Amino acid sequence: MNRIKYWVFAFTISVALTSCSNDMEELRQEGNPVMQIENQFADVHFGDLLPFNVTVSDNVPLSTLTAILYFGEEEVSKTTLRTKENGQYSGNIAIPYGKNIPDGTATLKFILVNTTMKKAIQTFDVPVSRAPYPYLILVTAKASYPMLPTGQPNEYAAKAAFPSKELPAYIKTPVIDDKGREIVFGWEESEGAIGEGTSADIPFASPVGGTYSVTFNTKTFEASPFFEVVFNEQKMGMLDKDNYQLDIDLTQGEEITLKGLTDWWIDPDFFAREGGKMTFVPISGKYRITANLSLNYLKVEVMAGSNLATLQADGTGAVWIIGTNVGKPSVAGNEVGWNTDKALCMAPVGNKKYQLTVVGGETISSDAINFKFFHQKGWGGEFGSATLTTASEIIFVGDGTNGRDNGNLGIVSGKTLTTGKTYLFTVDVSAGANAAVLTVVEK
Repeated sequence: MNRIKYWVFAFTISVALTSCSNDMEELRQEGNPVMQIENQFADVHFGDLLPFNVTVSDNVPLSTLTAILYFGEEEVSKTTLRTKENGQYSGNIAIPYGKNIPDGTATLKFILVNTTMKKAIQTFDVPVSRAPYPYLILVTAKASYPMLPTGQPNEYAAKAAFPSKELPAYIKTPVIDDKGREIVFGWEESEGAIGEGTSADIPFASPVGGTYSVTFNTKTFEASPFFEVVFNEQKMGMLDKDNYQLDIDLTQGEEITLKGLTDWWIDPDFFAREGGKMTFVPISGKYRITANLSLNYLKVEVMAGSNLATLQADGTGAVWIIGTNVGKPSVAGNEVGWNTDKALCMAPVGNKKYQLTVVGGETISSDAINFKFFHQKGWGGEFGSATLTTASEIIFVGDGTNGRDNGNLGIVSGKTLTTGKTYLFTVDVSAGANAAVLTVVEK
């Protein structure tokens, strides 16, 4: 019974304190902020700087006027003005442009606050649509071309006798009214796609020269033409103007087809050519294929799910090479060096063996080497003299005292690799990652 009385007493005190706190808050908030806003929010387009005029007044000093724009429940734009005294204030709020945003109705909220924190709030529905531009402008280094509506929603095209198959250019819009602004579309290198707000050149490229069309969709940012690389009937995604990439499951012995990249360098660790037929050499699994147009080179890397593979304790996974005096398709043109982004993935050929095929004076230096084997594409696990041994008479494993850092490979003193000769490096980790054996065979 006493407990019930205590609870009732405590509840009564709590309610009284809350009521008192609310009364104090109301007492602190004084004045009567008022704002008058003419609804000027018609013909609003994505990318606009939407102007507003607000007349404000109060019998106590005002503090701020804030305009907030919402797409649905999400706040997408905001601007705040200082309102030191009664009168009319003007400003503008940015309407985001954005990719794939559908036409719809946004909410524009105005909040007027005085110095005692008392507020007045007004909201407006603002229909927003993508501007029906009469044209866009395709801008190259030497000329500009009008892009006219094609009749498809939000799509524009420029058709001309362009100077070459490759057409680096960006796109910009005209300003169609006093709310509008020029919007530019260019290449976002980090995304490998067209983005808004950059004038970096988009790497347009046509499979044919002469007269062709360049298209762009102002809603989806889809564009054409681009150079295409098709690997085993799957289109590779563009990373940048020189690199295309595809993650794909491949089967050992599977026939390989490639369209778009001609005269490409054949990496014998991953592809075998017999007559006009190309087959896949490594064990079946998932691989990342990167086509480098400037080198005419297909780089192949082992995957584990959606990530690059790493060497596991039982010897499965992948082995990577980082260091100097080695590179594909040539040392001179693409040395690995100590840049982990350029690490070479050895080909997993089965039975927990990984191979690297090189040619003296071409893909490996003949007179000196200084690279090592790693467990991943990056710093971390690596093979040292305690975990990698070799009986080779040409190549030795450094231990830190014999002319190479621990684990780094070197050419035995007095020896060289024969220019033009092929050498097969094989790392066997069938006994585990801590008991690897390197063999080097001249073929």
